[in-house]
Amino acid sequence: MRPNLRVSRIVYSTDIGRRCPQCQRPIAECVCKDRARSASRGAGQVRVGRETKGRKGKGVTVVTGLPLAAAQLEELAKQLKKRCGSGGTVREGVIEVQGDHRDLLVAELERLGFPAKRAGG
Repeated sequence: MRPNLRVSRIVYSTDIGRRCPQCQRPIAECVCKDRARSASRGAGQVRVGRETKGRKGKGVTVVTGLPLAAAQLEELAKQLKKRCGSGGTVREGVIEVQGDHRDLLVAELERLGFPAKRAGG
């Protein structure tokens, strides 16, 4: 009879963020077949919200939940910033665009094939 062994299945780490439950790599670097297929279809729920925390009261629009690798995320951020006519950055898998451009970004992401939703009030 085998002892009841528990397998560690880390799904979030503070140093890396979300991890794939199958290969244990960061979501952006996942090599699983199922994850690659779902990422190509854009299966993740993309949220577009506004934040001011840690920015001295200045508001930025944040786009989270994009199932893209780092290089693809940088390219998409460049397109979105150009569309909004403002600056921004990519931090820890989240696109930040300066100013409140939620409606414009939701429309642009849906046009590009991502199932985007506006988050917050």
